Amino acid sequence: MKNIFTLLALCSITLIQAQSYTGKGDKKVQVGANFQDNATSIFASFDYGLGENISAGVSSTYALGIDGSIDKAFAKRLDVKARINANIGNVINIDNNFDVYPGLNLGLKNFGTHLGARYFFSDGFGVFSEINIPLAKYKTDDLSYTDKIHNQFSINAGLVFNL
Repeated sequence: MKNIFTLLALCSITLIQAQSYTGKGDKKVQVGANFQDNATSIFASFDYGLGENISAGVSSTYALGIDGSIDKAFAKRLDVKARINANIGNVINIDNNFDVYPGLNLGLKNFGTHLGARYFFSDGFGVFSEINIPLAKYKTDDLSYTDKIHNQFSINAGLVFNL
């Protein structure tokens, strides 16, 4: 747990600034790592601007570092989510390069919420950090280990590209 709080602190210091959302037609791709208890995953997302402050997209995680005795089937390790974001960087107006985006996601394993921030160093390249919190799990009785991996608080961090 100390590692999670340390990572959050580092990410929040790193992401004091991020790219402002530019509106309809804006496309962002994020790739990075997903950190949580019992696994580390590869994370990727794509967001498309629908309006001035709304974007929709998809995200995916694939668990890598899990116990050797666990079922290693591809479908057990993968989670894909549809997501919608409220891009409020221009509303809070901290910096033109800063975007904060709370949102909801509906995935193969759960329904949840996320809160992220991005900082662009140039028009096309930046960094991001995001937290994910499951609100409703599809399975509630006796979750298997791989179901628990995708149904817990997690942190994503990595690179973002503006297409």
